[in-house]
Amino acid sequence: MARHPHRHAVLAMSLAALMMCAAAAHAETITFDASRAGGPPAGWTCGSTGGGTPKWTIAPDAEAASGRYVLKQAGKAPFPWCVKQGTALADGIVEVKFKPLGGREDQAGGVVWRWKDGDTYYVARGNALENNVSLYYTERGNRHTIKYVDAPVAPNAWHTLRVEFSDTRIRVSLDGKSYIELSDSHIAGPGAVGVWTKADSVTVFDDFTYEAKP
Repeated sequence: MARHPHRHAVLAMSLAALMMCAAAAHAETITFDASRAGGPPAGWTCGSTGGGTPKWTIAPDAEAASGRYVLKQAGKAPFPWCVKQGTALADGIVEVKFKPLGGREDQAGGVVWRWKDGDTYYVARGNALENNVSLYYTERGNRHTIKYVDAPVAPNAWHTLRVEFSDTRIRVSLDGKSYIELSDSHIAGPGAVGVWTKADSVTVFDDFTYEAKP
């Protein structure tokens, strides 16, 4: 029987490529239980667009979605954000459980993606004071509204916010229901993923999940 070493080499390379793609598409979920309470989350970079005094800390929560600890934002700033270091997704999904605890001006919880820096990123959020879901892009430090949709966002309750993004397509879902689906091309290419709040929102986050799509 004739042997075809070149064919076997090509097959091995193809299998290796498939395995690399499968690994790249593996979803990762962060529960924050591995971080030390009282300080910022390990492996994350936190700040705010527009200044202010954001306060991102790991805090105990008896009603944590997956364990004992949550990521909490209790400072006051225009647009606080906290992004996972080492992430660079062009297409994929980002999802988080959030619970709005308080805030006179806002009670918002959101996710960011294609985050280039504190002045350039997409953000989707739910707001318990306004009972809506909204989609924005931030460019040169200015937030621009893409779409608002009415949606029930109960205060002091856990909600699941999920965004799926591929090329220009964006879908935003809250608690398993899709509210926004459209095309937008303002921010392209890979960027970090993370969480976001607004103004004086006191919000906790848990079960942060992200997955890159090849």
